[in-house]
Amino acid sequence: MKLASLNLGIFVLHKSKDMSSIKKAALIIWGTTLILFLFASCGGKAKKGKQPEGIKTYQVITLAPQNITMRADYPATLEGRQNVEIRPKIDGYLEAIYVDEGATVKKGQLLFKVSSPQYEEAVRNTTAAISSAEVAVSAARLEVEKVKPLVSKDIISKYELETAELKLKAREAELLQAKANLANAKANLAYTRVTSPVNGVIGLIPYKIGSLVSGSSAQALTTVSDISSVYAYFSLNEKQLLDFSRKYAGTTLSEKLKAIPLVSLLLSDRSEYPEKGQIEAISGLIDTGTGSATFRATFPNPVGLLRSGGSAIVSIPEYFTSVLVIPQSATFELQNVRFAFTVNAENKVKNVAIKTVASSDGQYFVVTEGLKAGDRAILEGVHLLKPGQVIIPKDADAAIIYKDINKK
Repeated sequence: MKLASLNLGIFVLHKSKDMSSIKKAALIIWGTTLILFLFASCGGKAKKGKQPEGIKTYQVITLAPQNITMRADYPATLEGRQNVEIRPKIDGYLEAIYVDEGATVKKGQLLFKVSSPQYEEAVRNTTAAISSAEVAVSAARLEVEKVKPLVSKDIISKYELETAELKLKAREAELLQAKANLANAKANLAYTRVTSPVNGVIGLIPYKIGSLVSGSSAQALTTVSDISSVYAYFSLNEKQLLDFSRKYAGTTLSEKLKAIPLVSLLLSDRSEYPEKGQIEAISGLIDTGTGSATFRATFPNPVGLLRSGGSAIVSIPEYFTSVLVIPQSATFELQNVRFAFTVNAENKVKNVAIKTVASSDGQYFVVTEGLKAGDRAILEGVHLLKPGQVIIPKDADAAIIYKDINKK
């Protein structure tokens, strides 16, 4: 190409011998420009080359060990340490209500008063009966004291003394009975004042002043919940229970419970409760109706944010160190087997069966089998790829792909 262009320039100059100097100069400039243009065109085409048609570009990432915290989430119901139904021990009309719903109360604090005038009358009657019995005892004692000297002088028989002593014992028994009746009447009268048996928070109060209440009523006066600490109850099915038993070290259940790390609580708005909890107990039986076992985690509740009867999610962390992590979107499932695509040095695609542990947020898999460090995993379009297909790999930014790992 260069030789042809040079010959063309010489030919132009040769033909221009009889032309004027201006025309010669113009032809020389034109010939030189033409030669440079042809050089540039030929050289540029040789360097640029042409990309093969039909080969697409895919983002890939070179797998390297990562540290990640996975979380298993379980729906839970919240209950206070104590949920005590407050019921009257006597029948009567509700005379006064001293607390409001949601109020915080102390043990022994007065909550309600039941109007029962019969118990006040019983106290007065039994008090009078005691006074009468005390007089009868005094009289019987005097009778014994009067008879004793007469018996000693054989003025009257011993039978008279024994009769007087038995009468004294009867009167003393009557006095004891009267005192017992008074104690019972006072206890019944005390039951008209309903107090809180524990520290806690008042629940709903279904009755109003003037309502007839009794210990056998369908509804309690209210419920007092001790929520200084709150229990979160959640369930694991049989398979999850087996996984749990194998995962944590220990030969006894108590040892396995101690090996479980502190757990988190996600509230109904998906915010994380600031206090950590501890799983403390597992039900001894599997519920035949649900096929699950119930776990209990305890969370401190210093400011009373958690309330009995609420719902939440218990989140149990599991820490993985130096493991391979792949985005879940970079995998696909076929006939209950999960696959990922890798690309080799020749840019050919290969599908690989993998075993994984899934994160609860649906973003990542921890790969336990199938891939190794240094493999180049394809991140996108995995449902469209075919084994043996040639692609153009483009390295993705690992910092962006794994940006959420450190947030767990």
